[in-house]
Amino acid sequence: MTDPLSPAEIRAEVEARTGQRERDIAEELKISEAELLAAFTGAGVTRIAADPDRLMPAAERLGEVMALTRTRSAVHEKVGRYGGYHPGEHAAMVLAEEIDLRIFPKHWRHAFAVEKPTEAGLRRSLQVFDAAGDAVHKIFLREGSDPDAWRALVAELATGEDADRIEVAERMPPEAPKSDPAKADILRKEWRRLTDTHQFLRLCSKLKMNRLGAYRIAGAPFVRPLAPAAVTQMLEAVRDQGVEIMLFVGNRGCIQIHSGGIGTLKTMGPWQNILDPGFNLHLRADHVAEVWAVEKPTQRGPAVSVEAFDGHGALIFQVFGLGKEGRDSRPAWGALVESLAGLADAEPAE
Repeated sequence: MTDPLSPAEIRAEVEARTGQRERDIAEELKISEAELLAAFTGAGVTRIAADPDRLMPAAERLGEVMALTRTRSAVHEKVGRYGGYHPGEHAAMVLAEEIDLRIFPKHWRHAFAVEKPTEAGLRRSLQVFDAAGDAVHKIFLREGSDPDAWRALVAELATGEDADRIEVAERMPPEAPKSDPAKADILRKEWRRLTDTHQFLRLCSKLKMNRLGAYRIAGAPFVRPLAPAAVTQMLEAVRDQGVEIMLFVGNRGCIQIHSGGIGTLKTMGPWQNILDPGFNLHLRADHVAEVWAVEKPTQRGPAVSVEAFDGHGALIFQVFGLGKEGRDSRPAWGALVESLAGLADAEPAE
């Protein structure tokens, strides 16, 4: 077993890889992204409080920024202002017009304020990581952001820690699909009784299943397996038909939501990209292993979603029809989902 890289060695490796993204460098060096940033503490990087109750209200003062939440398979970027923060011990929310987040504070463990020189000028960001050092949420300042508010935020939230090394925990693997075919009838019976989509995961937990495990045994009319190619088909139909959607991408610590339409789609290698002025999505289409059309009853009518999973069973994204008053795309979305290509001759996995 080789000795871990020292902070000085990490800095030297980063400086030798000009132009590469920190995440990619960290992967090459077999360290976490948080460990890489920590090595630059005092050299453009300041350790700050990772508490969302402090960080989110402070972010409201920055003006227009870009919010980024990612997994290994999808990067979700929204331009807007933070606001409407609702704290919570187990779950918190940001409910602003453009930036819509669900936050799980126990996974906000390390945070940094970063200033990095680039060809376009000084790039400022706030970056939050989980216990394993994986990115939870990032905020990037833009040309119109308030630099004075940035300086005040860093001074207010700085922890005073000056060590250029952090301890990280072992990364937790995604939970494998978990189901119990013997309970399939109970699952279907209870599924019909749902009145809110948030009740679904509680049902799964009660039956000792998880989301994908339940989908694999539920069958019609609750779920329909779709072909992986249905992801691109869906995005193109949303764009072409002007359907407004809610698109969720999340990790253990943060879920970020886009509400609205899609304008520009562009494929680049394995990446399928939405490239719109206030919203970008970068999706690794080659990671998509299973896609499901799902219908859950609610008090406002059926909630229809398209959900994609990777080969480890991790959720990549969920898409619902937007159901805001005066902007109800749910009927059009339901028809769109009905038109998507099914997985030929698919059998529920036991």
